[in-house]
Amino acid sequence: MANQNAVRGVVLSGIALCFGLTALRYPIGSFAHAGAGLFPLLVSSLLLLLGLITLVKSRFEPAKPFDFAWRNIGVILLSLVCFVVAAKFVSIVLGIVLLVAVSSAAATSRSWKRSLAIAVALVVIALAFQKLLGLNLQVI
Repeated sequence: MANQNAVRGVVLSGIALCFGLTALRYPIGSFAHAGAGLFPLLVSSLLLLLGLITLVKSRFEPAKPFDFAWRNIGVILLSLVCFVVAAKFVSIVLGIVLLVAVSSAAATSRSWKRSLAIAVALVVIALAFQKLLGLNLQVI
């Protein structure tokens, strides 16, 4: 029987290695003058550390059975498709609201107040990226 925590650690470590090794193809630079590969390398290093900690921790905890929640995976993929379609044809705000509303169907406990708070927070973050960082996002 596969241990869910061990599989989680291996998958996280594998994803981190893929992104980290790809980041090494770009110039790293230094912290004073960061290259294109510095940020992905740092993030993938942290993800690799989390994956290794999860893998080591799984050796000391009782094994959890490994199973897939296919319905939840489908709901999350559907929410991403809804976000892309709504953001492309209407607005990012509608896309964010649909993303949160549809993906909340995969949660074990549902709360419309929590979903509303998450959607508002994500819209505020998108506006901050547009206004403060100058990213070319068509939020409103």
